[in-house]
Amino acid sequence: MESIIKTISGSIDSIRGLYIPVRIKFFIGHGVASLWVVLSVLISLPWLTDLSQHVTLPAALLIISGIAYVPGYLNAMLVTSLLMDRQPKFKVDSPGNEVTVLIAAWNEEAVIESTLTYIKNQDYEGNIKIIVIDNNSTDNTFEKAFETGKELDLDLSVIKESNPGKFNALNAGLRQVTTDLVLTIDADTLLHKSALRHIVARIESTPSDVCAVAGSVLVKNSRENLLSRIQEWDYFLGIASIKRYQGLYQGTLVAQGAFSLYKTDALKLVGGWPDAIGEDIVLTWNFLKNNKKVYFEPLAVAFTEVPSKLKHFARQRSRWARGMIEALKIVKPWQQPQAYTKYLTGVNLVMPYLDFVYTFCWIPGLILCLFGHFYIVGPMTLFVLPLTFISYCILYIYQKNIFKNLNLKVRKNAAGFILFVLMYQIIMSPVSVWGYFQEAFSLKRKWK
Repeated sequence: MESIIKTISGSIDSIRGLYIPVRIKFFIGHGVASLWVVLSVLISLPWLTDLSQHVTLPAALLIISGIAYVPGYLNAMLVTSLLMDRQPKFKVDSPGNEVTVLIAAWNEEAVIESTLTYIKNQDYEGNIKIIVIDNNSTDNTFEKAFETGKELDLDLSVIKESNPGKFNALNAGLRQVTTDLVLTIDADTLLHKSALRHIVARIESTPSDVCAVAGSVLVKNSRENLLSRIQEWDYFLGIASIKRYQGLYQGTLVAQGAFSLYKTDALKLVGGWPDAIGEDIVLTWNFLKNNKKVYFEPLAVAFTEVPSKLKHFARQRSRWARGMIEALKIVKPWQQPQAYTKYLTGVNLVMPYLDFVYTFCWIPGLILCLFGHFYIVGPMTLFVLPLTFISYCILYIYQKNIFKNLNLKVRKNAAGFILFVLMYQIIMSPVSVWGYFQEAFSLKRKWK
């Protein structure tokens, strides 16, 4: 394992030494992905023939495409792009811009003190203003935030917003902002001591049409139980890889509210956060629609608390899936002005199809496989594992180097990794399908 990672690392270093224009990277990525699909189709012909005898050829093609061809294409595009990624250096290492931090809080009395303390300990040279928005809390969030601000000598305001919903809370805070830059973090999110410095340095080092930078959000409660251990790898490898890939093509699709930096005038240009369950998704797509760009900064790291109970996890991830559908309804991919963002947002059009196939075909096929029936799941499905393994190795190398630069260590979590690779999608796809169902039937929204 270690020797494989070192070999891949050496290859990455040699490739990253070359400068390749973004447009060329885009075409190379699609070219490699297309070749991968051609190879997959040729190898899977016996599988396709066998399955078509049971469910007809069109149905077999739809099933295998959802299990292997389309995911293989997307994965190959991701891996190829990451191999060519070359993160630009900061033009300014220690910016001093005045920044306002917005924290929307609902019943966060237990965690708000820690969140504010970590902001206080930032190695940032500029002035940090903080606005905590208490959104109908039934505990002592307001009082605790106010007291902590006084104890830590913070430039902090605490306001109340009676209209429920995170978007209302954030917009109430936005109306109080007087600085050019706005940072949002969740009330249970802890910033690495250099997080603010790195995320501001990134936005100051980018072209003027970049209006937001998403930070890297990782798991802080990964030792709570097995579910949180699995999510540690999802945030560390899965979500980080997708954001880095999207950022390469100047269209990170979610500047997440948990930790992102925005230009204030860009927020006001699009009317702030929309009335949506995925308010940060729709906000980001509105930026892209207005010919703005959104980047990702892997060195800007924050740690958030993830759900440790399955029902809370399902509620969170179904909300994310529902937010994606909301974004597709509000901002169509073909309305995006740039070719890269047309493609990146357009990929989301096939996600429901993939989740449905995985839920209603692959999972039943896996059960049949256990009883010796290899109609859907069998030896051929193992063909996608090498690409998945390579992509995770690449991301592990990137993330390990980032941790080294931040004086952090990757904690050992072998059981979580194995379950993440083998079992995570079995949980995720049905949960996402439930989110699509909620949006299709306009079921009641829930913030938490």
